[in-house]
Amino acid sequence: MEANLDMQMNKALSVQLNQQGQLKHFLTIDELPRTLLEEILDTADSFIEVGQRSIKKVPLLRGKTVVNLFFEASTRTRTTFELAAKRLSADVINLDISTSATSKGESLSDTLQNLEAMASDMFIVRHAQSGAPHFIASQVCPEVAIINAGDGRHAHPTQAMLDMLTIRQRKQKFEGLVVAIVGDILHSRVARSQIRALRMLGAAEVRIIAPNTLIPCDAESLGVSIYRDMRNGLKDVDVIIMLRLQRERMEGALLPSEGEFFRVYGLDEEKLAYAKPDAIVMHPGPINRGVEIASEVADGPQSVILNQVTNGIAVRMAVMSMAMTGQIAAKSE
Repeated sequence: MEANLDMQMNKALSVQLNQQGQLKHFLTIDELPRTLLEEILDTADSFIEVGQRSIKKVPLLRGKTVVNLFFEASTRTRTTFELAAKRLSADVINLDISTSATSKGESLSDTLQNLEAMASDMFIVRHAQSGAPHFIASQVCPEVAIINAGDGRHAHPTQAMLDMLTIRQRKQKFEGLVVAIVGDILHSRVARSQIRALRMLGAAEVRIIAPNTLIPCDAESLGVSIYRDMRNGLKDVDVIIMLRLQRERMEGALLPSEGEFFRVYGLDEEKLAYAKPDAIVMHPGPINRGVEIASEVADGPQSVILNQVTNGIAVRMAVMSMAMTGQIAAKSE
């Protein structure tokens, strides 16, 4: 059993890292070393000032072609990846899957081969099926970097890392922090990636707060504390991460109503008062006001939601530049 587990871990590492331990794909936070996560955060920090320049560009990916391969609708994630690629001076192709050849019967493998034939260097993949970016990484030629922009309920690693950057900016370190993740844990790929990152970076405790119907059956194995009462779960926390109710992934009647959900689990000023006075409030977006969070909290002094959006560009610049560096290094091995 232990030998099989070691083989799986080594395989996961070999897919994402080259022989020097550099990033060449970014598919999941699982199994990546803490030092690499910290390198992503440090690199992202160095890119923040690029967005403050009059000319918001650096030449790191000049001459490279980045393809936004989104099989699932997105505005915020696709836009920030596009901006990140352009600020790195890459050429960007946004592939509309609904009008692409895949909607006319072409297989995914054939689509990938055609994109490779156009000398593409990086695919940003968003897909409704868990594991799709891993599959694509196994199908494309070794010179193409794959970045996971969200797959099914599995992972959303760049979202988690931009959240970690936002937390580090406000709290300086992760050691000693108590973080509460609230809402639709069951359907959230963001929550799973956040939990992995927080535990790896040294957070003292990660709490999940949700009704029974929105807590995954494997929650205890994630190393979190489980709360079903909002006020108890928020007591003395340093960071609150609210999640969107993902109706598009729900099957069956998991909630009585959105109004009832807000009454019990929505973050308003009264519930926020149970957290530490300097607690920060986060939300990966898009926000459903009056469902997950009250407007006075979303727009209040403890909210860092817009900071998350700004940090999203810097983190994606960091991941893309590091993955391309890792790919170039891998070619010379």
